[in-house]
Amino acid sequence: MNSVISHLSRLDHYLCEVQPWGPLKGLRRGIVEFLYFGVKEARACLFAGLFFVSIFLVPRDGLFGLPRYDVLLIIALAIQALMIWTKLETWDEAKAILLFHIVGFALEVFKTSGPIRSWSYNDFAYTKVLGVPLFSGFMYAAVGSYIIQAWRLFDLRIRHHPPYWMATLIALGIYINFFSHHFIGDYRWYIAACAVGLYARSTVVFRPYDRDRQMPLLLAFVLIGFFIWLAENISTFFGIWHYPNQLGAWSAVHIGKWSSWSLLVMMTFTIIAHLKHIKTRIHIPD
Repeated sequence: MNSVISHLSRLDHYLCEVQPWGPLKGLRRGIVEFLYFGVKEARACLFAGLFFVSIFLVPRDGLFGLPRYDVLLIIALAIQALMIWTKLETWDEAKAILLFHIVGFALEVFKTSGPIRSWSYNDFAYTKVLGVPLFSGFMYAAVGSYIIQAWRLFDLRIRHHPPYWMATLIALGIYINFFSHHFIGDYRWYIAACAVGLYARSTVVFRPYDRDRQMPLLLAFVLIGFFIWLAENISTFFGIWHYPNQLGAWSAVHIGKWSSWSLLVMMTFTIIAHLKHIKTRIHIPD
């Protein structure tokens, strides 16, 4: 275990070191930056990667007499404990991730409830509460963990971020709409239009190797949402949960879920942006 921690620490130090290969130009620079970007992304996905590998490897019948959902909960708790013990996440960051877990679990309980049944967890588990396995909240927490890790590895900074109170209102609107659209209509696209106007000038600055690069913050939300949508397709393929149209035979998750995940990423980012050490890297114009 100590050896693994030591290797991770050395890898992080190497990835965050400026110009470890010296000044580069032309094609060589492009290749090195691309490789660094890929490795940093993979490293930032440590929690999510280990968790989803577990989803693939744990048999449907479970392990050691425990149902699959219970085994996944134990694995998720072990990964989270490891992240804190190795100081890959601080206690403040862990508290924010716990909030994602609670927010996600509450949404899961609602979406799987009898009158709604947007999706279902059909397998038995000892750790099911109100029909939802407790491990499910970690799927939302994994998104927060990724953003927190990427923040440090890519030396992220945000320019022209909207005022916090406006961003918080949008985040609340996104979350409430996940519930309310079952009763009063789906206002997702109205909220998305407001978010586009609010974040239109926002830019994320990141450093793959030794030079700052930038992209629209909205594009970052959309790209992360896309990869979560891909992960959702893989998870439903392996039968972790099912949508109503997947009960007879598996089919791809509707492309419309991509927009939902992108909005959820925006909401997650807003929670993380309130962490003290991250606030210092966010520029809000006067």
